[in-house]
Amino acid sequence: MSSEPSEPGQRPRSRYRIEALAKGLQVLSLFDETTTALRLGDIVERTGIPMPTAFRIVATLEDDGYIDRTSDGLIQPGLAVLALGSAALRGSSLTQLSEQPLRRLAEATGETVNLGTLTGDRVLYLLRFRNADLVTATIQVGSTLPAIYTSMGKLLLASLDPADLDERIADSFDGSAGPNATGSRADLDRRLAVIRRDGYALQDEELAAGLRSVAVGVTGADGRVVAAINVAVSSARASTERLVQEILPEVQRAARSISDRLRAL
Repeated sequence: MSSEPSEPGQRPRSRYRIEALAKGLQVLSLFDETTTALRLGDIVERTGIPMPTAFRIVATLEDDGYIDRTSDGLIQPGLAVLALGSAALRGSSLTQLSEQPLRRLAEATGETVNLGTLTGDRVLYLLRFRNADLVTATIQVGSTLPAIYTSMGKLLLASLDPADLDERIADSFDGSAGPNATGSRADLDRRLAVIRRDGYALQDEELAAGLRSVAVGVTGADGRVVAAINVAVSSARASTERLVQEILPEVQRAARSISDRLRAL
């Protein structure tokens, strides 16, 4: 299939590309965990799409259930987007192959278990089996969190080459997290060095007060880290020593099981 020229550093564009569809997807991609609603003017400003075109795109997406409008004119993702996202997550081979080992891990520890991958500078939750009394009850499949404040995120960041890490992580840290959150790039680099040495990542009230977790990487056929799994606990129930001594071996066992399944594909 031939391709059309694109900007330097971008993937070549297919000759079959439909620009109207691409613009519609560009509008949908504006929404995430922190941007849940926008006005039409915001969409125009952020995408550069002319107002008349943006108006038609939004109207089309609204007709088909991919966008909803609130009574005060705000535009937000519709249920059709949720259905697509759920199907994509459930349909991935990584998610399917991880489900049974993670269920066993949740049963063995009695704690919350997660599977995640990196998307930009955030960790995307692909699977989650939650203990009902965990602090971060609002996290669900499809949620994203800043990678620098999570055990899975730090484990995944530690696996990157320096250039990729620099591209993903900004020099400034907003500090809107737990009491022990990473405060600077130098601090993050020190923590990532420990993770590379130890082969696992701890999170001790970095994401939120009262929450701890331990994460291990999942490797693909080429031996590279493609995802991470963790067990998250209430700090009232588990010290970091218990995480390392009792829970970490169970997490490592589950990670090996998933990695073996991926290599067998």
